[in-house]
Amino acid sequence: MNSRLIIPDDITECVKRALEEDIGAGDLTARLIPEDKIATAEVVCRENAVICGIPWFEEIYRQLDSSIEITWQVADGDHLQSNTSICTLKGSARVILTGERTALNYIQMLSATSTETYQYVQLIKDSNTTLLDTRKTIPGLRTAQKYAVVCGGGKNHRIGLYDAILIKENHIHSAGSIATAHNNAIKIHSVVEIEVETLNELQQALDAGATQILLDNFTLEMMKEAVILNAGRATLEVSGGVDKDTVQSIAATGVDYVSVGALTKNLRAIDFSMRVISD
Repeated sequence: MNSRLIIPDDITECVKRALEEDIGAGDLTARLIPEDKIATAEVVCRENAVICGIPWFEEIYRQLDSSIEITWQVADGDHLQSNTSICTLKGSARVILTGERTALNYIQMLSATSTETYQYVQLIKDSNTTLLDTRKTIPGLRTAQKYAVVCGGGKNHRIGLYDAILIKENHIHSAGSIATAHNNAIKIHSVVEIEVETLNELQQALDAGATQILLDNFTLEMMKEAVILNAGRATLEVSGGVDKDTVQSIAATGVDYVSVGALTKNLRAIDFSMRVISD
């Protein structure tokens, strides 16, 4: 489970696709502006937020025209008050406006994830429970959203199906039992987590030697019983039914982790705007 703020290595490819879907064969509206016109523009955050997405914003203008000068007043992970100026851009007016929507799309979406994450983290800051994300991400933006979670103070669960094993109900059913699924899994990878839905299944997972267990849709009373039954043998993660109204009570049960799909899938974009301020 990764807490380091590492810039994803797929930014160039992601931005290239984003620009292609917006610009296509060319920005028709930009032709209204003289080709040699130079302008300065300012980007403002219109509400309180934890900013995220600067590397994607910069990559957009690097690909469009590397001579565009961007001056930042903030850094990813900073806490902004409403109406904060975050950067200015200077260069070709055509290029600045061509990249505007795509640049703002990234920063408003990623800041939404980092801001939501921060709000959850604050709710459980006095507990020993760590907030995790999930794989419930926007297709094609997995690494970007995982980065945003870390900007907001959360930690990453597995990135995908390739870097850890999470044995779920259907895997257990297909394998025949929790013990069989676990024994097969540890032969494949060192990081193995088992999802259980009852206290009986929890006991089976512990008997099988599981060291990471996910409690799926447990009630608060079941979580408390699970912590006692576990007695520190495995790390316990809670998933399902977690929101801002329940996360504090869940953390109070003593579980190690709580994973929240809403961090990356239930997004309300943060309001950013770009205005040309001089030319």
